[in-house]
Amino acid sequence: MPNTIRIAAALLIDSQGRTLLVRKRGTQAFMQPGGKIDAGETAVQALARELHEELGLCIDPAQAVHLGQFSAPAANEPGFEVQAQLYRVETDAVVTPAAEIEEVFWLAPDQVPALELAPLTRDLILPLYRQAISALR
Repeated sequence: MPNTIRIAAALLIDSQGRTLLVRKRGTQAFMQPGGKIDAGETAVQALARELHEELGLCIDPAQAVHLGQFSAPAANEPGFEVQAQLYRVETDAVVTPAAEIEEVFWLAPDQVPALELAPLTRDLILPLYRQAISALR
């Protein structure tokens, strides 16, 4: 059993149907915003806290739709696996990179990013996002 990092992540979608990817300082891979779940925190509480710390975004946890649990090799910690509780969050708020976030990128559903992506984002979350968006059109 690999070492597991438990995180809460947001499939953050704006009114144009784009989703937000973030890159942490000192790393290469873009991924969903979110972060580690602290002891005593629910996944959705962790998500709300991380979105506020990293992007200045205040979300109502009741508005976050749980999409399931997804696992993949961690992008920045070799030998670790991330286990993500993924939530869909719709927002039109302005996001401002803060804390350890160095860069943000809004990705359109039909756009193939010329970016390095975390395995979880590339292999699981973006395909799910594209499927969900095309179902809405």
